[in-house]
Amino acid sequence: MARSGIGPNNVVGVVPTMGGLHEGHLALVDAARSECSVVIVTIFVNPMQFGPSEDFENYPRELEDDSRMLVQRGVDLLFAPSVDEMYPNGRDHHSVVMLPHLTGVLCGRNRPGHFDGVATVVSKLFNIVQPNTAYLGQKDWQQLTIIRAMVRDLDFPLRVVGVPTVRDSRGLALSSRNNYLSVDERAKAPLLYTELARLRDRVLQGEVKYTELESQACKALEDDGFTPDYISVRESHTLKVANSHSKNRRVFGAALLGKARLIDNLAIDS
Repeated sequence: MARSGIGPNNVVGVVPTMGGLHEGHLALVDAARSECSVVIVTIFVNPMQFGPSEDFENYPRELEDDSRMLVQRGVDLLFAPSVDEMYPNGRDHHSVVMLPHLTGVLCGRNRPGHFDGVATVVSKLFNIVQPNTAYLGQKDWQQLTIIRAMVRDLDFPLRVVGVPTVRDSRGLALSSRNNYLSVDERAKAPLLYTELARLRDRVLQGEVKYTELESQACKALEDDGFTPDYISVRESHTLKVANSHSKNRRVFGAALLGKARLIDNLAIDS
């Protein structure tokens, strides 16, 4: 899918995705469209970021539907390479981009190698597309932080824009993996947002015993059928555990509900 050529004077924006597009992805496209003369979307289900027991084979692949949505949104070019194109020598014989100071916490703690796969494939996509600006969602704040650090550390000549999370009417962050939820689970799923918002509000009211607040939030999720991975108050830019002197704090959460792994985060400090 291509709508226009890319000349030397174009401002190119890229939206990297794994497909299964929804309104959250389209918000990234709209942000790029508002700032860039050429908008490129990439769709690649990256095997390097899936663990052995994760859902690589079943991850949504809806290229025709995705392409139709992107045409309607005014996207200029869709880049949807195959695994063989991206890893011609196989995954075991490929350079890897690693940012260990940011990848071993939160989602990376129980998903070893996940963010190495993310950083590696995004660096490849940036080199292939050569964008001026990249647009990523704030829902996966850890991923956004890692990509920003990679761009800074490796001197990529581009800007990374974090676009606010798109939510449904009850606060649930939109995600391709929400399709794994049953009807009953979808009714429960907004509780993750509710507990993060409750914790945020209590911190803003002056409570500083973060560990207790995190444990209470996990207990509330467990009581409603979730399996929490973590609830954690962190510094936004370093992802370090927050303390009473921290600025720019966020509360992060991840939990399993049925087959779906839900993640979310909320800013505590404006």
